[in-house]
Amino acid sequence: MLLVPEIAAGAADITEWRRTLHAMPEILYDLPETAAFVAGKLRDFGCDEVVTGIGQTGVVGIVTGRLGEGGRTVGLRADMDALPIAEATPRPYASRRPGVMHACGHDGHMAMLLGAARHLCRTRTFRGRVAFVFQPAEEGGAGALAMIEDGLMERFGIEAIYGMHNLPGLSVGQIALRPGPIMAATDEFEIAIRGKASHAALPHEGADPILAGAALVQALQQISARNVDPLDSLVLSVTRFHSGFARNIIPDEAHVSGTVRSLTAPSQDLAERRIEAIAQGVAAAHGASASVVYKRNYPVTVNDVREAAFCAAVAADVCGAGAVNAAAPPLMAAEDFSYMLEARPGAFIFLGNGASAGLHNPGYDFDDAAIPFGSSYWVRLVERALAN
Repeated sequence: MLLVPEIAAGAADITEWRRTLHAMPEILYDLPETAAFVAGKLRDFGCDEVVTGIGQTGVVGIVTGRLGEGGRTVGLRADMDALPIAEATPRPYASRRPGVMHACGHDGHMAMLLGAARHLCRTRTFRGRVAFVFQPAEEGGAGALAMIEDGLMERFGIEAIYGMHNLPGLSVGQIALRPGPIMAATDEFEIAIRGKASHAALPHEGADPILAGAALVQALQQISARNVDPLDSLVLSVTRFHSGFARNIIPDEAHVSGTVRSLTAPSQDLAERRIEAIAQGVAAAHGASASVVYKRNYPVTVNDVREAAFCAAVAADVCGAGAVNAAAPPLMAAEDFSYMLEARPGAFIFLGNGASAGLHNPGYDFDDAAIPFGSSYWVRLVERALAN
């Protein structure tokens, strides 16, 4: 195991930064304190350039190596935003903002990348440049896309991009990744079923949208069970069903909505087509009509095959080969780092967070014991990627 000695020795500082960030969570693009903290640290470390306001509130720090002229530029990304969740931990550094917390570990992601930035600013034992990319609005705001559209890749000459996320349930000191799809595309749908209202005692005089909606909820499950190749993962979940306003009235409308997670573009296309067809057919069978709004959100996160192999080798340098799963199963959650991997080759890894509460849980906390592994991974990645 080859943790960077200086990173391990300085882990207490990085932990302090992480806990400071944990106590001051901010949402989506509204990150004045978080972005200022990150930019201030990057300037203190001696980055050659610190740029704020990329993609509204993103921050980028640039460091040039000292091993000769030229070389590539690689980007390392950490997400900055928190979630609208009330924290339920007893930590002394718990969120001081009611209803907002770092329930996904972005505080840890920022701290680990800051730890790597401090070390690389000091050593500069590489040829080329590193872009430390601190991104807003990962939690549903597509901050990665906003930074890309604001010229992130072109402005800083980024040729490859790398990301990391902590993973509860994976032991601290372990890393998991895979080539190809590693996280799912996430879509959402809203279906309005329009029937005909009637008295509850006279259902034959109306067209019951609740009955149609109940049938629709079940019928939609045939998409995963009967329309998609069993070897191709697709998850369709109905998460809301709203209708009615009185016990003795059959209403005239029902609203069904949910989410679709898929790992391939053909499955995503199929799900959209089948939801429309099933909604129309089920509604018609009940004497009602339906309208569907289908929205595509984050695309599939796809690791470049060569870059995934490279990152697995780096992870083995840091954690030991036995602690790296280079063929981990994909997760059906989504990640807007997918946009960055569409723009440039690179890879996304999972870093063990131990037996913590799950992500997006009010009892979650980032495990500070993971910090030396994450920061060392970033340092070793840069030193190997920009060795010549």
